Amino acid sequence: MAYPHAVEHAEERLSVNRTGLWLFILSESFLFGAALSSRYYLQGVERPPELNQLLGLGITFVLLTSSLTAYRAERAAVHGHLPGLIRNLAATIGLGLVFVVGVIIEWYEAFHYFPPSTAYGTIFLTTTGLHGFHVLTGLAVLTFILFLGRNGRFTRGNFWPVEGAVKYWHFVDVAWVFIYPTLYLVR
Repeated sequence: MAYPHAVEHAEERLSVNRTGLWLFILSESFLFGAALSSRYYLQGVERPPELNQLLGLGITFVLLTSSLTAYRAERAAVHGHLPGLIRNLAATIGLGLVFVVGVIIEWYEAFHYFPPSTAYGTIFLTTTGLHGFHVLTGLAVLTFILFLGRNGRFTRGNFWPVEGAVKYWHFVDVAWVFIYPTLYLVR
């Protein structure tokens, strides 16, 4: 039998956790906003023709697909379906790693065609580096959550860490949705 006080305390704690996460995401949004605004502030900076459009589109597709698998992992946790949680978290991590490899290739090309000494190179490398750091952070958190999930840590009523990690991952994906057109499409 659940005690009403314990249930109220758990709901209150969950509410505080969610509020804290949204405030954190909001503060991180300002950081990305500043990085992206530098591209628009320096509007005279032309997008180099050497920018690998196909690679940019490919890694965008991979990252957006990872958002779907992250969502499916969270839904599996909500329903207490441990195999679905583990399978979808592993897929999200795998797709995230493919994205990181794509960014590494991007950087290799960027240093050759538009080095950090150029205005576009500075904007490109700073913005993708900032985002890459957040992707790596998200991958570390998702890997930890996967480890906990494999050990049976999450149940139908106890899955806040999964929810928090997935919401952070969605934030990282949404940030890229703004970064991609800013760096790859705007002339």
